[in-house]
Amino acid sequence: MIRWPRKRETRPLEPKIMVNPRLLELQTAKQILEEIFHARPSDVEEMIQNRYDEICYAKPGHEETEQWPQEFMLE
Repeated sequence: MIRWPRKRETRPLEPKIMVNPRLLELQTAKQILEEIFHARPSDVEEMIQNRYDEICYAKPGHEETEQWPQEFMLE
C-alpha cells in the first residue's frame, strides 16, 4: 500500500517587521552606553541630544570661514 505524504496545515505568513538599520544602531549604542557608564536611559538620551546639538549648531568662535560671499552683484 502506498502512503501519500500528509498535507501540512496551511497558515498565512506573518508580515515581517521592517527595521530601520540606523534606528537599530542607535538602540544598540544606547544600550552600550547604559551598560558601560551605568547610566540611566534618560541620561543617555541627554548625552545623545547634547552631542547632536553640538554637531548641528556650531558654537560661536568655532565657525568655519565662509567660502562664498553672502552677496553677489553682476555688473
